[in-house]
Amino acid sequence: MAEAASDLRWGVERRLEFVEFRLFWEGWINRSDLTSFFGVSVPQASKDLNQYQDLVPGNMEYDKSEKRYCASSTFSPRFLSPDADHFLAQLQAAADQGNHPAETWLSSLPDLALMPALHRRVNPDVLRTLFQAVSKRRAVEVLYQSMNPQRAEPTRRGISPHAFASDGHRWHVRAFCHIDRKFKDFLLSRCLECTEAGTAEAQPVKDTHWNEFVKLRLKPNPKLSKSQRQVIATDYQMADNELLVPVRKSLLYYFHKRLRLDVAEALGNPQEAPVVIANKAAFEKALAETQA
Repeated sequence: MAEAASDLRWGVERRLEFVEFRLFWEGWINRSDLTSFFGVSVPQASKDLNQYQDLVPGNMEYDKSEKRYCASSTFSPRFLSPDADHFLAQLQAAADQGNHPAETWLSSLPDLALMPALHRRVNPDVLRTLFQAVSKRRAVEVLYQSMNPQRAEPTRRGISPHAFASDGHRWHVRAFCHIDRKFKDFLLSRCLECTEAGTAEAQPVKDTHWNEFVKLRLKPNPKLSKSQRQVIATDYQMADNELLVPVRKSLLYYFHKRLRLDVAEALGNPQEAPVVIANKAAFEKALAETQA
C-alpha cells in the first residue's frame, strides 16, 4: 500500500472516508462530489480518488458509460465503519431542517417525514445563567411555574443546579431545591426567570439518585409469540433474550414512561409494549426510593 491510513492528514482522511461513505451507501462517487462538498480543486479530487485506489485496491471500479466510480463486488470499507444510526441521524437532520443540510454526506435524499414534535420554548438567558451556575457551582433564584396544584402561580425559589438531563422529549436541570431541601428536576421550559444567587447549598456528590445507577434487565414481552420475541431480541440487540441497561436512579421514571413499561402488563395487546423488565422487584424498589 502506498501509505498507511494512520499517516494521513486529517483533511485527506476525512475525504477518503467520504468516498467510502458514498460507495457503501449509494454505490458510486465522482470527482464533482468531492469538489462540491469539500471545495477542493478538480486535480485534488482526482488525486484523492487515485489515492483511495492505491490504499484500498479493488474497492471501486470506473464505469465509463456512467462516467463515475462504482463500488466493486468485493468492496470492503477501510476508513468507514458502517453505522446505521449515523446514517439515519443524517436523514433525520435533513427531514428536521426541511432541506439538504451541508453536513449530510448523501448526494440525494429520499422522501422523508418525521412525526411532528411539540417543541418547548426555553429562554436562552435562563439557560445561559443555569449553565454558568452549573459550571461555577453557584446557586440561582428561578421564577418557576410548577404543575403542583398547591403552587398554581409562578414561585421564586432558590436552587443549586449541577447537571442537565433529557427524557428524550424535554430537558430539565437537576438541582438541589432550597425550599424542599432535596434534589429535584426542574423543566427548563418552566423556568421563567433566573438570576445568580450566591454559593451552591449542596454539592453534586450528595445527589445519590443522580450518581447511582440501576441495572435494568429488559426482555421481550412473554405474551408475544416465539417468533415475535425473537425479532424483538434482535431489534434491541439482546444477548440470550436480555438486554442490560444501566439507568441513573433519577431517570428511572422517564425511562419507564418512554418505553411504556408502566403499561406493559395492563395492555391487552402485548405488541404495544414489546419489552418488559425482567428484574421488576429491583426496579420497583429503586423507583420507590426516588419518589420518597
